[in-house]
Amino acid sequence: MEKKEIQVEGATVPFYEYESSEGRVIEFDSSECGPPEPMVNAMTALKFIDPNTKVVMINHKTPMGLLNKIEENYNIDKEDIDGGKVKLTFSYREGESEKANLDDASCSGH
Repeated sequence: MEKKEIQVEGATVPFYEYESSEGRVIEFDSSECGPPEPMVNAMTALKFIDPNTKVVMINHKTPMGLLNKIEENYNIDKEDIDGGKVKLTFSYREGESEKANLDDASCSGH
């Protein structure tokens, strides 16, 4: 799997793109960032999701503010990884992903 860095307007961390057995993946690591950067980057990344594209977010903890905001719009798989970090994989949910409000990147302090 070859990861290629891509330029994403509004992102504060590097974004990478690669192909998996399930299609295209957009990945970023916000584990070293403080609020509101993880939310800002996640909302930017989620705009890439379609039936053939997933988003992977590495974060220092489960971003509850983000999940509360968008959990009805995407399928979300959570995996604990090395160093106490969390890996979240967001994928398309038919009929719901289109309804997500990705313009509101504020978080409510969760």
